[in-house]
Amino acid sequence: MNLSCIIIDDEPDAIDLLELLMKQCTTWTLKAKCYDALEALAFLKKNQVDFIFLDINMPQLTGMELAAILPSQTKIVFTTAYSEYAMESYTFQTIDYLLKPITLKRFLASVQKIEQYFENHHPEYLPNVEPAREFFFIKSGKTLKKIILREIQYFEGEKDYVRLITAQEQLLIYRRLKDIEAQLHSPFVRVHNSYIVNYEQIGKIEDNHIYIADKKIPVSDKFRDAFMEMINKKKF
Repeated sequence: MNLSCIIIDDEPDAIDLLELLMKQCTTWTLKAKCYDALEALAFLKKNQVDFIFLDINMPQLTGMELAAILPSQTKIVFTTAYSEYAMESYTFQTIDYLLKPITLKRFLASVQKIEQYFENHHPEYLPNVEPAREFFFIKSGKTLKKIILREIQYFEGEKDYVRLITAQEQLLIYRRLKDIEAQLHSPFVRVHNSYIVNYEQIGKIEDNHIYIADKKIPVSDKFRDAFMEMINKKKF
């Protein structure tokens, strides 16, 4: 998803880490790096972005004070070492609240949450290309096989390799499931240590199990809350 953002933080190392994670995990555009609130205010008066990464503990104006004077529609992802502001942060248009130090795993979860937010609330942010035509090349022997991303039903991890399942075929990928997960985005979601599913392919959910075609896939306690939060957004 092509989103734009800025990072506002008085710690250069924190900005560098976020920038690196964005380059590794997203196709977002970082329009500016601001090292204090006043610099950010000056930039935002002349430029538009989809959302901002905002630190809380900053000189001159704190992140909370800056959020209070920004336009009310400003979408915010707070980045802070202080958990006590989490409740207050959601008085603004807060998408996520990231606690420092930010890990790759937590950042990937945030990427999914941010992109899901814009997909649900702002469909104009979706790519112009038909999502069903996104694809990967999978190495099979000496051949690179093209797989349409949204035709994948699920991935199943089996020790040192991953089994990729579509309605037509199964392929073995000699990578770890967590490495595959790092390259995926919506509509794929982790539901078990051994499974990543395409939620568009789910036929039904029953007794903590997902049914895709004739496959019954367990939803583990570790991933259930995040999975059901996503599913509840699609319920009538």
